[in-house]
Amino acid sequence: MGWTLPEEFVTSGDVVRWARFGAGPPVVLLHGTPFSSLVWRDVAAALAGTHEVFVWDMPGYGRSTMRPEQDVSLARQAEVFTALLAHWELTAPSVVAHDFGGAVALRATLLHGATYRRLALVDPVALRPWGSEFFRLVREHAAVFERLPPDLHRALVREYVRSAAHRGWRPETLDALVEPWLGPEGQPAFYRQVAQADQRYTDEVQDRYGELDLPVLVCWGAEDTWIPAAKGRELAAAIPGAELRLIPAAGHLVQEDAPARLTAELVAFLRAG
Repeated sequence: MGWTLPEEFVTSGDVVRWARFGAGPPVVLLHGTPFSSLVWRDVAAALAGTHEVFVWDMPGYGRSTMRPEQDVSLARQAEVFTALLAHWELTAPSVVAHDFGGAVALRATLLHGATYRRLALVDPVALRPWGSEFFRLVREHAAVFERLPPDLHRALVREYVRSAAHRGWRPETLDALVEPWLGPEGQPAFYRQVAQADQRYTDEVQDRYGELDLPVLVCWGAEDTWIPAAKGRELAAAIPGAELRLIPAAGHLVQEDAPARLTAELVAFLRAG
């Protein structure tokens, strides 16, 4: 789809692929699971008109390293993100984070001292309880799932990713998001990231959300079937001064369902103050 990440950052044996666009105040976009920076392509292009936009694929995702025994936990991703901010020499960028990426951004600031100018959280994994029946099943039988015949695995991943959008998918977009999870490296990597998804990593920071001392915007797809919009209200109430924006006719992957509405909310938030 023409989405490329030409830059590399090497950390603890992993190659993190990243890119930057535009000029202006810096803003960093974090993807969730089981996605990649590709989900930000439309929003990144829009924001690049007024900002220097940074995107990256987390270790174990997209175009970054996938390898056996890889640590792709929330704890590890927050450490990598903190190191990446230092590599970019960004001391206080704005951060926009979706799903799992929201937990990464929260851990990075609350546990590792990363500083942000503003923080926008889009349908984040942030509040207990989380983890679907599918996640629990994979955690218990990850080795079995890794050995699924490739066609069955492809169908499973495709249906799982498909369910994140409310309005449906362009086939080429769905294909591009599924493709990294296929083949001898991608298939075990898919089940590895599910198996390591553990609520304890958000439990370690959830009771500290009241310490956040910066402007925070919480955006949520009103039709999110992965994490219901009630969690957005709960999260906004837990963060001092947080604003909540419900995005109508959008599911969990707001970037696909309502990119223009989401971009408008982010532009207004990033320009404020």
